[in-house]
Amino acid sequence: MNPLQIQMLAQADPSQVEGLARFFKTGPGQYGEGDRFLGIKVPVTRAVVKECWKDVGFPELEECIASDYHELRLAALLALVEIFKHAKRCLVRPGMTREACIDFYLAHTDRINNWDLVDLSCYPLLGEWLLDKDRTLLYDLARNGNNLWEQRIGIVSTMTFIRHGQLADTFAIADILLHHPHDLIHKAVGWLLREAGKRDKTALEAYLQPRCRTMPRTMLRYAIEKFPEAERQRYLAR
Repeated sequence: MNPLQIQMLAQADPSQVEGLARFFKTGPGQYGEGDRFLGIKVPVTRAVVKECWKDVGFPELEECIASDYHELRLAALLALVEIFKHAKRCLVRPGMTREACIDFYLAHTDRINNWDLVDLSCYPLLGEWLLDKDRTLLYDLARNGNNLWEQRIGIVSTMTFIRHGQLADTFAIADILLHHPHDLIHKAVGWLLREAGKRDKTALEAYLQPRCRTMPRTMLRYAIEKFPEAERQRYLAR
């Protein structure tokens, strides 16, 4: 019995399926092509995970993350985040260590295949894990990832570093992805640059000055979103 899967399936709402499929771009040729939905919104998934995460191990997570249904994959990732957080205090099952959680995550990046799955899991897991470790992994994902989702993991994972006042990796990985062809990478890089700018606006301006003329416009718009309007317009005019 898999309590996480059972509880999630019980929350299925067919009336929501069409809207979610449209929102996550599942049509032919779109980035989420072919993904399937149960019709469960994120707050409901979070509530189920909060109730069930203590009752699942890696076999149950494996079953959920292998699912064709988007929400079951998200539930597996959110449960993994909870297990990872509590493993430090030894409040989980034997063998479910923080390192084992990271190994599980990296072994299933092929199932982390939409922007919400990336953004809600990578920095609470990889970002936290790498705070006191070598961060080459994120550079490798950004540079050599098998798809745009692994590349997005590379940049979004740096959110944790930003929250600890460490901005250098965000700027360096942004450079790797600066001329990536996909709009979802432009948005992710711009978002992380904006977050870095909240910590140190001078550092963000130093990063943007030599690059703003050639970086994708969407990326620039996201990066300068919190600037005063007159400054924003000066950057956009370039």
